[in-house]
Amino acid sequence: MKNIVIAAGYATRLGELTKNFPKPLLQIGKSTILGRMLDDIDTIDDITEHIIITNHKFAPIFEKWAAEQTYSKPITIIDDGTETNETRLGAVCDLLYAMDQLKIDDDMLVVAADNLLFFSFREFVDFAKAKQTSCIMCHEQPSIEKLQRTGVVELDAQMKVLGMEEKPQEPKSHWAVPPFYIYLKKDLELVRHSVENGCGKDAPGNLAHYMVEHTTMHAWPMSAGRFDIGSLDTYHQAVELYG
Repeated sequence: MKNIVIAAGYATRLGELTKNFPKPLLQIGKSTILGRMLDDIDTIDDITEHIIITNHKFAPIFEKWAAEQTYSKPITIIDDGTETNETRLGAVCDLLYAMDQLKIDDDMLVVAADNLLFFSFREFVDFAKAKQTSCIMCHEQPSIEKLQRTGVVELDAQMKVLGMEEKPQEPKSHWAVPPFYIYLKKDLELVRHSVENGCGKDAPGNLAHYMVEHTTMHAWPMSAGRFDIGSLDTYHQAVELYG
């Protein structure tokens, strides 16, 4: 299983802090946002490689960071060639670009690089192995307002995904979807042809929505919370609480 980290955004909401520096490599205590995530993922036996897809502006910074790491699995940096927020490919196209460049033909763990997690991805991988389907994560979200700003899924008693909506005005459940996914090798052809068949390019949730409509998927309920670093305020909160 390849661990693919989507890290090609420009984090414009963090202003000067990320004007010339990638958000995933911001410090949280003695580590970085990305480092804290890889500390966990690297311990999963199924993972064989960490692939980080970034943009041309930040690729040299990631390359320097990768050279200093001592993880047990190799790190590969992929430069998507873009240099501005206006010319970015979008998360789905970045994933497809990495798959094409490296000729990926393995199960994939696909993660966004801007979260602090209070659980192990090992649980998610084990869940996907038990279900033998591609999988998404989910968590209960009581706030209708927050549900209207994210992906929302309907599930049966076995956690099979019955349907998914992006940013619904009238959510059909309280199951929200964070940006963490497992796409099995048997579904990679669907992934590769997703955009040409109408999948949205920007948010990674667009691909999950597309896949739900074209193959069987299950949703793993997160066993603990996460801290989404999406603004200057949330970054400073993370540093204060966890740094």
